[in-house]
Amino acid sequence: MRFSDEFLSEVKDRNDIVDVISPYVDLRIRGRTATGLCPFHNEKTPSFTVYLDTQSYYCFGCGAGGDVITFVKTIESLDYTEAVKALAERSGLPLPADGFDSSIAKMKRRILDANREAARFFYKILYSPEGRKGLDYFASRNLSKETITHFGLGFAPDRWDGLLRHLKSMGFTESELIAANLAKKTQKGNVIDVFRNRVMFPIIDLRGSVIAFGGRVLDDSKPKYVNTSDTLVYKKSQGVFALNFAKRGTGKTLILCEGYMDVIAYHQAGFTNAVAGLGTAFTPEQAKLLSKYGEEIILSYDSDEAGQKAARKAVKILSATPVRIKVARLQGGKDPDEILKKYGKEKMREILSQAVGEIDFDLQRIKADYDLSQPEEKIAYLGKATDILSDFSSSVKRDVYASKLSSELGVSKDAIEAEIKKKARQKAKRAGRAFFEKAAVFTDESMKRVNPERQKYPAAAKAEETLIASILHNPDFYYKIRDKINDDDFATSLNLRIYRLIAARLEERKSTDITYFSQDLSPEEMGYLVRLEAMRENLGNTLKECTDCIKRMKEEKEEREQKKPSQMTDDEWLNMFKRKNDQ
Repeated sequence: MRFSDEFLSEVKDRNDIVDVISPYVDLRIRGRTATGLCPFHNEKTPSFTVYLDTQSYYCFGCGAGGDVITFVKTIESLDYTEAVKALAERSGLPLPADGFDSSIAKMKRRILDANREAARFFYKILYSPEGRKGLDYFASRNLSKETITHFGLGFAPDRWDGLLRHLKSMGFTESELIAANLAKKTQKGNVIDVFRNRVMFPIIDLRGSVIAFGGRVLDDSKPKYVNTSDTLVYKKSQGVFALNFAKRGTGKTLILCEGYMDVIAYHQAGFTNAVAGLGTAFTPEQAKLLSKYGEEIILSYDSDEAGQKAARKAVKILSATPVRIKVARLQGGKDPDEILKKYGKEKMREILSQAVGEIDFDLQRIKADYDLSQPEEKIAYLGKATDILSDFSSSVKRDVYASKLSSELGVSKDAIEAEIKKKARQKAKRAGRAFFEKAAVFTDESMKRVNPERQKYPAAAKAEETLIASILHNPDFYYKIRDKINDDDFATSLNLRIYRLIAARLEERKSTDITYFSQDLSPEEMGYLVRLEAMRENLGNTLKECTDCIKRMKEEKEEREQKKPSQMTDDEWLNMFKRKNDQ
């Protein structure tokens, strides 16, 4: 069964590759990649790499690679259709039938309509006798009626089917409400409300549409929060609460909090640039979205150990974006909401103004573990501090903090700078060695196995690979070189097949995202394609590079077709010399 581009795009968007792979591999995220031990072969040193930007993976040890569909297909020993079905079911996405494109669009509209009516229902219930305890809860949190209205807060009644009955009376079907995650089916087959007896927080996207909800209990029962699962219109790893309001601000600073109530308290106090991530952890997708609307982000996480741990993770993720990062040290309360209640907005303004940069945040964190009056403790602290500073390539940052440490600890600045440089060289050496080892394994083993003709025609194959990689990253180049190349210019059949697949899509002006090739390539070939796609760091990304590759491919073709002198006729022999002289 073949799937449309639109459906495959939905599958990919709703199944983040890190989320899918994480149950099988303990991934460590660094910047825009994640690494771990390969699940497809035994290894002690991680060579399995996940590329967050392209939602693909590649193992430099065994050559396994591909997109999220290829991973599920390989790890679960499924065929292609079964793998797509598994991912669709995982994300609540119905499998396509005839007319899929229109049915998906229609379902999205129905979910958004249902969410809008649900938000109105919850808000109305809040001001009814049935929602009195919800209104009392918001009052206990010092929220004004204006704030409640501004955020569209509400209450889900303590009934099994309160919302269900209301929305069904408006023409929504049970299947639509289940797709919106407003209702769910029990083990006995009954359909009931997802949200019951909870204060409700609508989640609104940048276009003003209600895309999801968060619901909080009013007692100590568990779970404390119930949130909308991923749907056709909502993916929690990409959502940011209150960004629809914060983006209107004139400043370039955003305040990043942990939860809904902190954000709402900030806004009520006049800090309308506060936002919060959705889900249990801050994600690279959320960081990327925030970087579009803020030049500086101040983290305002809870002061307890869990909050500070979450802040450290968020700092690492945000460091992969161009934003300036600062961390506020909350004093006088465990979270922003409590501090604003106790001390008011001027105290919070002071706390935010004293927020420190990411380096100071890390140094302050580790400094608390040492008694700096003791020489050995001072040395140990300096070891950790110089390790942190060696991660930064900026000589200015290193100079500033080396001076600061020298002044604080009474150690010469030259000694501190020497230690920073030594650790930076060691890290660079280890990174270079790891890259060389990975590249060598790929070239010598994985390539030969997937494309055995490469060994016979190495120069031609290399030119083919560079051409394919360049077109993947610069699709416009294809239209300028397509008339300069023929199928018989290719020496390896695999590269020719991949080039044809890419060309066919570009002729129809379609995307060349690798997901769209997983229907036509085996898992081994998908790994090969991902590795070619990852060649972007070594590309010149110029049209001349493409034409040079084609020229080399044609030269190699001519050599392959050339007869041995003993096999030539007299005319062929003379023509060969004539061509040589004409060159």
